[in-house]
Amino acid sequence: MLVLCLPSMDGLRLHSSSPLPDHRRLRAGVSRRILAVRASASAPRRETDPKNRVVVTGMGLVSVFGNDVETYYEKLLQGESGIGLIDRFDASKLPTRFAGQIRGFSSEGYIDGKNDRRMDDCLRYCLVSGKKALENAGLGVGSEALSKIDKARAGVLVGTGMGGLSVFSDGVQALIEKGHRKITPFFIPYSITNMAAIIPSGVGGFIACRALSQRNDDPKTASRPWDKDRDGFVMGEGAGVLVLESLEHAMKRDASIIAEYLGGAVNCDAYHMTDPRADGLGVSSCIQKCLEGAGVAPEEVNYINAHATSTIVGDLAEVNAIKQVFKDPSGIKMNATKSMIGHCLGAAGGLEAIATVKAITTGWLHPSINQFNPEPSVEFDIVANEKQQHEVNVAISNSFGFGGHNSVVVFAPFSA
Repeated sequence: MLVLCLPSMDGLRLHSSSPLPDHRRLRAGVSRRILAVRASASAPRRETDPKNRVVVTGMGLVSVFGNDVETYYEKLLQGESGIGLIDRFDASKLPTRFAGQIRGFSSEGYIDGKNDRRMDDCLRYCLVSGKKALENAGLGVGSEALSKIDKARAGVLVGTGMGGLSVFSDGVQALIEKGHRKITPFFIPYSITNMAAIIPSGVGGFIACRALSQRNDDPKTASRPWDKDRDGFVMGEGAGVLVLESLEHAMKRDASIIAEYLGGAVNCDAYHMTDPRADGLGVSSCIQKCLEGAGVAPEEVNYINAHATSTIVGDLAEVNAIKQVFKDPSGIKMNATKSMIGHCLGAAGGLEAIATVKAITTGWLHPSINQFNPEPSVEFDIVANEKQQHEVNVAISNSFGFGGHNSVVVFAPFSA
């Protein structure tokens, strides 16, 4: 942050070889004060009003490493890959036969048996992670604390990429083979949330886009962001939810504050159906808009949780954009959560936001694994293969999507 310190008029001294007349000294002093006002008006300013400051008070997830935030981040710090061969369906005839598939998932205690059997996996993941986030925030379902919340002023916002494709796929098959009467009545409500399940149509669709890695002989090293030999992204699944509330509200209910959410931004450059702009203009402008809204100067940011999917053009386009905003790569560390859990599509933002917040609270950055032959143009410290201790000042987390959709959020340690 740029801090411009000016003495009062009584203490003002001008560097000059000879004293100035009183009127010139006064004029010079006034001019400098005007410059100071202009500079302070243009410098970033963070929100100070507790009514408008936003803090993170809870986090919950479902991931390839289980349903516990602490376990999830510990696995990331260890550099463990959650990628393996698909066994949920027969993938033997597909060019890509691996993914970040969740195994052994249980919703016991969070979803009643009847709904658990009916729901698409994506809804099950979302509900469990959401309820766990509420518990972490001291607002567990059925608790006295939750009953005191003004429900008219609370809401749920879930980032989505596609609907529940298992229900959708089964519904289409039933329509073709048996007619409309055999479509489940839950076809619409269970297929309008995000795609988090690894299913044939999802994998096949991205294969058709030529976006997936085909490193079937070594799935655990297939997701290798910024590596010269990367050949596409790896699909993953899961959900991540954060509880956000005003600082004033959190303090009134004596909530435990994890970190501060300083702001975010979204835009769409509509450059191409799938490819990003090579110059990264849409991304760089989104980052700049995010920082401006958050009252953060680029020089304050020292950690980036990158989108970094492991696609050939996408990785470098993001780096080009980041370089436009942050002129000195030496002051920033950057890592890729997707190197271990794959690309969880609409769920990626939530899972990576949790990793970003954990980096802030633990002082440790997880590695970007599978860095064998790094791209020299990246220049940033990408925390290659081994975790690093790092005191985070301000962190951003990037998430992008097909069609030029860009999203950036910014977090910082909480300080009263």
